[in-house]
Amino acid sequence: MANLKTTYLGLELNNPLIVGASTLSSDPNKLADFEKYGAGAIVFKSLFEEQIQLEELELLNTLEQYSERNAEMTRLYPTIKHAGSKEHLLKLEKAKRSVNIPVIASLNAIYPDTWVAYAQEIAKTGVDAIELNFYTTPRDFDMAGSEIIQSQIDILKDVRKAVKIPIAVKLSPFYTNPLSVIKRMDIEQIEGFVLFNKLFQPDINIEKEALEQSIMLSGSHDARLSIRFTGLLFGNVTADICSASGIMNSDDAIKSLLAGASTFQVVSTLYNNGVEYIPKILSGIEAWMDKKGYAQISDFRGKLARKNLKDPFAYRRSQYVDIIMKSEEVLKNKALI
Repeated sequence: MANLKTTYLGLELNNPLIVGASTLSSDPNKLADFEKYGAGAIVFKSLFEEQIQLEELELLNTLEQYSERNAEMTRLYPTIKHAGSKEHLLKLEKAKRSVNIPVIASLNAIYPDTWVAYAQEIAKTGVDAIELNFYTTPRDFDMAGSEIIQSQIDILKDVRKAVKIPIAVKLSPFYTNPLSVIKRMDIEQIEGFVLFNKLFQPDINIEKEALEQSIMLSGSHDARLSIRFTGLLFGNVTADICSASGIMNSDDAIKSLLAGASTFQVVSTLYNNGVEYIPKILSGIEAWMDKKGYAQISDFRGKLARKNLKDPFAYRRSQYVDIIMKSEEVLKNKALI
């Protein structure tokens, strides 16, 4: 029987399947189900600084409605208790106590000092690790990309000094050279990289002539970008690699492990198929390993990473050209049928 045990961020996991951050991972009932159905770890729903600031602004506006009341009317002052980050931290602490598998916090902050402050508060909850979400939506025409990268690295350094728990960095693929950025972050003694952050893009409603937001769930095709960079990074960074986009089934999971990932995160497939789909993914990996004669994940992890391939053109653009040429031939043959 295949052994799915692995390590990630220095943590011992029963298997490489991690439930990624989403509204699902903030539901207390779902947390118990994730453990019940065999998840190796859970990333709790992200703490967003923007959300906290909005809540604080709404609270301030509500309180100011009563600023002109006289002293004899103080009993009419609203009894409002702002939750914000404190409520999130409380839920995070309860989540950690409610399950026996590792719980990883997720943080999306804005300013350097709040990254550190929130990370310190998160560490106090007893979670096993923290996932920092680094992404920037360019709006400033005068800011160079190098400034954004340096800012993220400076934040990472400050957080690393401030907390002792393992740190993973979840990145977007939108750097000129993601490999260079990851290499620079890797020397800051962090424990993992999560590839990649799925950034939701605005859509346009042509009838209303207005911008609108909609959630687009991932598909298996989305895993290819993560697989590519996982294969390039394996053996070239000391931190663990976690694939986090487009892992919909056991085949997708196996591909990420062959490329060199230590773990993979699932979210969209749980929305589509329910929590009950977790054991199907795990059993699929086990069946494949038994078929191939692999006793444990380390027997094949990174087997198809660039470092372990003899083909000097592996993962290079020449493969893209070859694929395009073959695709054209396939299309021609189909046209003849």
